[in-house]
Amino acid sequence: MASGFGLTGNTGRCYPLWVDFSECISKTDNPNKCVDIRDDYLECLHHRKEFTRLNLLQREYHRQVEEAEAKGKAIGKT
Repeated sequence: MASGFGLTGNTGRCYPLWVDFSECISKTDNPNKCVDIRDDYLECLHHRKEFTRLNLLQREYHRQVEEAEAKGKAIGKT
């Protein structure tokens, strides 16, 4: 996590965010000031917000396709 090395031996993709977060924690008396930086770091690691958004978009797309197919079938029958 905090070693700074990625899979290929280069700097890890989230390491700069980790450095910002650790600096923030070490310089502040109130860790609540670092919540936004921590959230950015965790999102970089796990992509939860990105995947949640992607799933919502896919669900809406499939809903619209099914709705269009239902309308197309109804129009074709009459």
